[in-house]
Amino acid sequence: MKKLALHWKILIGMVLGLVFGFIMLQVSGGPKFIEDWINPFGTIFVRLLKLIAIPLILASLIKGISDLKDISKFANIGLRTIIIYVCTTVVAITIGLVLVNTFQPGEGVSEETIAKLTETYASENAVQAKITEASRQKDSGPLQFLVDMVPENALAAMSENKLMLQVIFFAIFLGISMLLIGEKSAKPLKDFFDSLNEVVLKMVDMIMLTAPYAVFALLANVVASSGDPDLLYALLYYSLVVILGLLLMIVFYTIVVAAFTKKNPFWFLKEISPAQLLAFSTSSSAATLPVTMERVEEHIGVDKEVSSFVLPVGATINMDGTSLYQAVAAVFIAQALLPDPLSISQQLTIVLTALLASIGSAAVPGAGMVMLVIVLESIGFPADKLAIGLALIFAVDRPLDMCRTVINVTGDASVAMIVAKSVGKLGKPKPKHWDDHYEEVK
Repeated sequence: MKKLALHWKILIGMVLGLVFGFIMLQVSGGPKFIEDWINPFGTIFVRLLKLIAIPLILASLIKGISDLKDISKFANIGLRTIIIYVCTTVVAITIGLVLVNTFQPGEGVSEETIAKLTETYASENAVQAKITEASRQKDSGPLQFLVDMVPENALAAMSENKLMLQVIFFAIFLGISMLLIGEKSAKPLKDFFDSLNEVVLKMVDMIMLTAPYAVFALLANVVASSGDPDLLYALLYYSLVVILGLLLMIVFYTIVVAAFTKKNPFWFLKEISPAQLLAFSTSSSAATLPVTMERVEEHIGVDKEVSSFVLPVGATINMDGTSLYQAVAAVFIAQALLPDPLSISQQLTIVLTALLASIGSAAVPGAGMVMLVIVLESIGFPADKLAIGLALIFAVDRPLDMCRTVINVTGDASVAMIVAKSVGKLGKPKPKHWDDHYEEVK
């Protein structure tokens, strides 16, 4: 009998998790049972993925750079990557603005709904924390993001997943230095990182064996902690506009992938689907990164020289789904709370600010809300209405965060394929499995 493919197992786990969560909502003490006895398994799974994210970036990026015979190739890959990421982000923001101006979801929000949402969420610590963090980021200098990329202590940077850009900087610096000392001197260190890379990828294979059960736990918890369903329904129109925009981004990626790589777009979506489903379950590009790298390298055929740079950088600076959401959310809030519609210049400001904010945004759940505050402040949104504006969308932020993380991960994989094709590094897939060497050691 043919084994069920991993993406089908994960999909079944997600559906069962949603059903189980809805059933437990009807049972007295059900949400508490999920929180205490089901959710911990999902949390452990996410922690395992985050555990190997930094070692994987370090080993993979250093191996990729040290394998290069010509250092100019790395500069070529880096330049193409940044340019393509900026272009896809601008496309995402533009799609968001076109949709929100066409459908105008903010016009249909009643005063009663605004009042209820404000009462429920405006004073929440989470909302206030996002405003405080956004103010801190906004007050920093224009080149602060460059300063933040350079670590004071490499080991300290490796101890915190939020400092991924610092780890990338150190890995690139170390990899280039290894190239410059010559192959003979660099060989012992290169062999170490080559071996570490293989070990960490094997850890990914083993962790993925538990993925269907983990997404069951994660989705059950999302349903059990979803809050007031009436408020969710009130924001349904806004949510549908965001989801439509995200679906259009998927269409955009498949068209671009098909045009540039000549690969079947449905094959691409099938191969990347386990990473997409995990992105949906975890709401974190950083947590999904080890799986994204494994799928792109082994199942799509992108050479490690490309994937080891493009994907970690993408998980940090490429936030297409989040940027699209910024555009829709900012205009939606303005439509609902301001007497006059936003001008063309204000909407162009949204494009620029969302683009710049996405570069410095952390690849973790909830970072989009911080970006949104920065975007709203850039168009002169009244400070006294900021908390109300965030409260307006807070109820549906988590489910939409899950959806937009899927787009972020899909965008990373698409750009990796395009860059690999452009530099002749897109080869045949060579999948590996957790038990490839099991017979030797059992």
